[in-house]
Amino acid sequence: MSPAITYKDSSRQRRPGNHQNSLDAMKNEPPALDLHEDGHLETGRGDDRELLLQEPGFKPTRCPQGYRAELGSILLLLFLYVLQGIPLGLAGSIPLILQSKNVSYKDQAFFSFVFWPFSLKLLWAPMVDAVYFKSFGRRKSWLVPTQYVLGLFMMYLSSQVDSLLGEEGKSPDVVALTVTFFLFEFLAATQDIAVDGWALTMLSRENVGYASTCNSVGQTAGYFLGNVLFLALESASFCNKYLRFQPQPKGIVTLSDFLFVWGAIFLITTTLVALLKKENKEVTLSKEETKGITDTYKLLFSIIRMPSVLTFCALILTAKVGFSATDAVTGLKLVEEGVPKEHLALLAVPMVPLQIILPLIISKYTAGPQPLNTFYKAMPFRLLFGLEFALLVWWTPKVKYEGGFPIYYYIILLLSYAFHQITVYSMYVAVMAFNAKVSDPLIGGTYMTLLNTVSNLGGNWPATVALWLVDPLTRKECIGAQGQSCGTVAAAELCTKEGGSCVITLDGYYVESIICVALGLAWWLFLGPKFKRLQDERSSSWKCRRTS
Repeated sequence: MSPAITYKDSSRQRRPGNHQNSLDAMKNEPPALDLHEDGHLETGRGDDRELLLQEPGFKPTRCPQGYRAELGSILLLLFLYVLQGIPLGLAGSIPLILQSKNVSYKDQAFFSFVFWPFSLKLLWAPMVDAVYFKSFGRRKSWLVPTQYVLGLFMMYLSSQVDSLLGEEGKSPDVVALTVTFFLFEFLAATQDIAVDGWALTMLSRENVGYASTCNSVGQTAGYFLGNVLFLALESASFCNKYLRFQPQPKGIVTLSDFLFVWGAIFLITTTLVALLKKENKEVTLSKEETKGITDTYKLLFSIIRMPSVLTFCALILTAKVGFSATDAVTGLKLVEEGVPKEHLALLAVPMVPLQIILPLIISKYTAGPQPLNTFYKAMPFRLLFGLEFALLVWWTPKVKYEGGFPIYYYIILLLSYAFHQITVYSMYVAVMAFNAKVSDPLIGGTYMTLLNTVSNLGGNWPATVALWLVDPLTRKECIGAQGQSCGTVAAAELCTKEGGSCVITLDGYYVESIICVALGLAWWLFLGPKFKRLQDERSSSWKCRRTS
């Protein structure tokens, strides 16, 4: 599905996504896991919290207190996660806007790199943890400057984004958009590292569990504001139909206005945090938390060299190839066939209760010694949904009428997405449970973060490749101009100049959907059993031998 309504598993699908991008959209999970779009998961924080609470040298200096005593800190943490979700939501909305401007799928593939920073932040997270100004605060040393740069960046981007998206009939500058939003997401990922770290010490021992709730609720709310609400208010047709008495040529807000307002909010709130909020310096952090940069990278390298981990990485990096066409291209194809992008975004709203309940239900089946059995059983059903979504795209133009689409079409689309989410979450929760099961408890935070980073990358790269392959697999003919073809952009322009038009005779999306499902079934049949056997490995095969 599209970035606006896909699950956050890499993502983008975040999440659609996704591009993982991107439905890459809103997810809650069991309390031990923190979800980040598009996907993009920050993992190991649950283990870090346990390490923090169980550290032998840790002695609480405050009396036990209820959440009411720290309500201000909880609300601040919640708001910081809301701010974090805004860039994720905005980035997820851009592919839908680009698709409405008829950019190529190769351009969409290039833009999908925007969703990679949240899956790659492990590369610079050790630096954020280890380098800081003690007098200012360990987390504020990164949070404050990063949010200032984000705010200034958003305000500057508000003056440039219209030209980047293409004004007055001009084509969007996809390269500049990609570079700009990649930096945007890089800053958001850095802010995420700082906020997650601060969450461990901002709250007392009794209330630290609320950090996961703040993460899930805050990011979901931020993504909703930056994606679903923005796309709805930016759409002239939606605003004229539901929010206005007199039709206007534009929506209530523009992307430029939205960026400027939120840039100002970033600057104001960051100033207040810098001046008024002090870090808790009474907490003694665990040895894992205070590891140096060099030691952390050495530890990561030692983990990934273990045979069991190498096998896991190789399998999980290829497991999601079969879903790439469905997750990355379907939503964009629906927009291409005339489904309003704001309607696709609004489909995420009724999914929120389902996305909250599903992980809780599925976790009951993945809590045992063999969580990957659930992954294996759900995979063929998710693959079959790839064919169902391809049929849905083929059916879309056949039910379209002058006023849009009938209500039964949206009901079928919503039900398809809902059942698809059951398979998505079954696989997602199973992998998270397995990662938690095999992670060495002595280095749980680093270990789980590495495994989940690889899992996210396993969704990112197939989505990018799937988008890139749509155009090469598509076949077009020039109708109305003899001797002309549509094999290249230049040839298509010449066909149009000669009075003809390019007509698709073979849509690469359908070809790709069939190929992906076939590859997915092959993985399930031949590599799936090997993947399941990983859960039968002895626990010693997952233990890391530390040199210090």
